Amino acid sequence: MNIHLIYYYEIKSYQPAVDDVHVTRQFFEHFFFFQMHRGKGDNALAVLKGEDDFILVLMSKAFNKNSDISYPDAFHIGFLVKSEDQVDAAYQRLLAGKAIPENPPARLRGQYGFYFKSPGNLLIEVSSY
Repeated sequence: MNIHLIYYYEIKSYQPAVDDVHVTRQFFEHFFFFQMHRGKGDNALAVLKGEDDFILVLMSKAFNKNSDISYPDAFHIGFLVKSEDQVDAAYQRLLAGKAIPENPPARLRGQYGFYFKSPGNLLIEVSSY
């Protein structure tokens, strides 16, 4: 599954601050096939690597004391797949794992996909291109 950040195509990493690094890390490992690359403590910092070498750095909000990382309101992680069948498979995988997206896949801006919030309150899009 290829990943890119919507609106910020040049970025090769993303560093959100989350309440529970461990739970958020497990979510991305299980549902989107990231692998742990490095970490600091069990719940302070996790550096995850995606199948296409995208780096996702999850840091604890407590670890980010200055809260100086900010992104636009609509900023989100976009998983782009090649077919509608792959979108449906991702949706079914999330449903089976009890990570239930709010809305099923549908036509969005000429593409087929869906949005949902992951653990850590991160906005995620899965869509076909």
